[in-house]
Amino acid sequence: MNQQRTVPDDLDALHATASRKAAFRLLPILCLVYFMAFVDRTNVGMAKTSLEADVGISAAAYGVGAGIFFLSYALLEVPSNLVMHRVGPRRWITRIAVTWGLLCSCMMFVQDELSFYIVRFLLGAAEAGLYPALMYVVTIWFSQKQRVTMVGIIYLAVCAGLTLGGPLGGALMELHGAGGLYGWQWMFLVEGAMTVVVAYFVWRGVPDRPEDAPWLTAREAEVLNDRAVMRSAPGHSTLKGNVRVAFARPFILALSAIYFANQINSVAIQYNFPSIVESLDVKGSFLIGVVSGSVGIAAFVGVLVIPWIQRRVRNEIRVLTYTTAATVVVAIAYSLSDGAVLRILLIDVAMLLLIGILPLYWSVAMARMSGLMAAAGLAFINTVGLLGGFVGPYLYGLAEGRGSESAGYAVLVGASVLGVLLVPVLHRTVRSEDRRTGGGDAEPRRSGRDADVVAPVGPEGGK
Repeated sequence: MNQQRTVPDDLDALHATASRKAAFRLLPILCLVYFMAFVDRTNVGMAKTSLEADVGISAAAYGVGAGIFFLSYALLEVPSNLVMHRVGPRRWITRIAVTWGLLCSCMMFVQDELSFYIVRFLLGAAEAGLYPALMYVVTIWFSQKQRVTMVGIIYLAVCAGLTLGGPLGGALMELHGAGGLYGWQWMFLVEGAMTVVVAYFVWRGVPDRPEDAPWLTAREAEVLNDRAVMRSAPGHSTLKGNVRVAFARPFILALSAIYFANQINSVAIQYNFPSIVESLDVKGSFLIGVVSGSVGIAAFVGVLVIPWIQRRVRNEIRVLTYTTAATVVVAIAYSLSDGAVLRILLIDVAMLLLIGILPLYWSVAMARMSGLMAAAGLAFINTVGLLGGFVGPYLYGLAEGRGSESAGYAVLVGASVLGVLLVPVLHRTVRSEDRRTGGGDAEPRRSGRDADVVAPVGPEGGK
């Protein structure tokens, strides 16, 4: 009897040790590369007014250029992740960071609307596959119970990028005139170069799989592999003949659609908040960047609080429902408000909800797919979300270009309502998927303590 209990306990302790090693080694690098992704996305918002003044890019053209990044990103998302599955995340994430960093620096050569469109399109193509590649790394290193925490930690990089990207971009734009360059040219040049440096750390510090990590013992690598495998999740070794498993499972389509609605609002806010702040008579590039960074602080609170609530409620769909409904209330309140401070606070609350809910989306998805199907399925979900990233800035810019402020609000309210309407569909399809496969929450040989083995580095802090 004692011997039967000792073996699982020993495995739990070994898994706890190995998971902590993996978290401390991998998460800082994954967060760093995703931080730079959001710094590089924030900078185009910081440059919006300057691009109009210095290059003649109108508000409508800016909306198209901001969104076209997501269009090319979406077109190449699935192919990129399939290549990543073949060559390994280490090589592919490094390649992504190098090419997108170089193209970010090339933004300094934009001369008109056409060149703006071209560079933004190429930038999206270069970065395609980054986020699902990061999520794929989580699926092969961490157990399902740990994944919502790991994804939440990676989203802290989003918060940091949104918080610090504005002040960093604003400070670099204060170099206006140095070396004969505009401030926005300095911003794109320096931040692109920083991304290329980050690629070096990915190459040196992210092994493809646990068995490739020199800092793990063979037994630790084995237990990480064992606990990361989802027995109930489809894990085919080839896409041929299994396209429906990868892309057309009802719960994947429902989750993709709700993520699409989320990204319409999230990206529209990210790319237009600096100009909204400027329109409220905030002066100076650095100060605008600091105020704009408040959305990052709000997002930081969101990725701490909403996954924390989910861990206590233990019902992802219920938390998704309440959080998505709250975005409708905030969007309507924003459309009815007219005070500068109140509007900024409402945008911050909206980003708290929109970013804070994202770890739950990916937890729902990763519990129900593995292997090549995870690489393809996660990329497909992100692809549909990226289309929302194109639609949001485009519609908002179109409304702004016509001088219709209320139409811009309608975009935010409409996307929020769409998300609420899709939640019941997601609920039904997830229940159907779990009945068909035997339960998406199953984990091989997990114990009651397994859920908290990485608590010291999770969003719950000193748990």
